[in-house]
Formats: sequence, structure tokens, C-alpha cells
Amino acid sequence: MRAAGAEPVAVAVTATFSQIAFSESLGLDFPMLSDWEGTVAHAYGVQYDEWKGHVGVAKRSVFLIDGERRVRYRWLSDDALVVPDLYEALDEIVRLAEGRAPQPAERGAEPS
Repeated sequence: MRAAGAEPVAVAVTATFSQIAFSESLGLDFPMLSDWEGTVAHAYGVQYDEWKGHVGVAKRSVFLIDGERRVRYRWLSDDALVVPDLYEALDEIVRLAEGRAPQPAERGAEPS
């Protein structure tokens, strides 16, 4: 991913101390940003109104944002148990790095 010029960043609606522990337990080498108030999730349209009694929780999602702050790829799921196909996102990173036209930006899991 980095070889193609992409820099990973994680954003979650969790407290910073939780993210630090999570990152350290997995040995992650990229920033994990806290969206404690859900501002980012709301702005990107990936916030549940309510999920299992919790308000403001972010849906599982992946975005590729270019250097001009344009969303070039978006994946999301309404089912929190569904994980994204990260190879699909990586393919899009390579496509963009090679200057090829991006695929349609909206992708995601079918509702269950």
C-alpha cells in the first residue's frame, strides 16, 4: 500500500486510550484517530442512527481519499460483522497510482 503512495489511517468512534491499547496489541504502524463525538462518521455518512442501543456508532467502512481530498473509493456495510475486502481497496490504490481511471467509488456489502 505504501509502495503505491497510500498512507493508512484508522478512524474510530472510540476513546484515544482504547485505540492506543488496540494499536499496541496488534503492533500497528499507522495512526488511529479518535472520532469520539462522531463528527467524521456523520460527515462521511457512515453513522448509525442507533445500533444495539448505542447512538452515534460508525458503520464499518473504508475510504480512499486522494491528495486533493476527493473520495476515490468507498466501501461500507450496514452489518457490523461484515469485514471489507481489503484486496479490493488495494487494487484501487494501485489503479490510482498507475493513473488509470478509478472504478465506481461506491462499493459495499449487501444488506443482510
